[in-house]
Amino acid sequence: MPAKVLLVEDDNVVRELLVFHLSKNAFEVLEAQNIAEAWLGLNQADIIVLDWMLPDGSGLDWLEQIRADYDIPVLMLTARASELDKVTGLKVGADDYLTKPFSNAELLARIEALLRRSKRVENTSLGKLQINTEKGIVEFDNKELSLTRREYDLLLYLTTYSGRIFSRTELLDKVWGDDFMGTERTVDQHISQLRVHLSSSYIETIRGRGYRLVNPENETD
Repeated sequence: MPAKVLLVEDDNVVRELLVFHLSKNAFEVLEAQNIAEAWLGLNQADIIVLDWMLPDGSGLDWLEQIRADYDIPVLMLTARASELDKVTGLKVGADDYLTKPFSNAELLARIEALLRRSKRVENTSLGKLQINTEKGIVEFDNKELSLTRREYDLLLYLTTYSGRIFSRTELLDKVWGDDFMGTERTVDQHISQLRVHLSSSYIETIRGRGYRLVNPENETD
């Protein structure tokens, strides 16, 4: 299932633009224009993207309130660029801080990084596939799999964003990192190995585009 982002932003233009880019990148977005609406979406969210200044109060004050009961990653958005403001936000409970204006690519990268570190992704599943990231255990059809570190990282990433198509270049960047000197063939080799471990129908090849992980039991097209 896609991760749910609670986007708390009162500027309609900014919020609509962020909703577009987040949805395009396989996130489900819960929109809130103020703190009152943010409370309504809090229990459904996997991560919060929170503007500092809101019409019915300070986002920072609201963050301080929820920290007593909610352990959820929070990315603060603000036009405040001073070091003191950043330190204040982090001390109150923000996990990361993004100063306006920012690129959509940086926003997405920071959200993905926070979700990877979050306790909310300790367990993830898709059909017969079960992953416990706290223990590093992967099971398929109730049998534990023996995976290499890269196989594990690749499978976890594909599972986190199941249904989304990734090109080989994207997977190299997200799983192996920018400094990896190998070729796209590396991705193909690891996909082949994962298909040995899983039912081959779980990993689809989309001609000319890349790969995606699916639950074949739910596929209707």
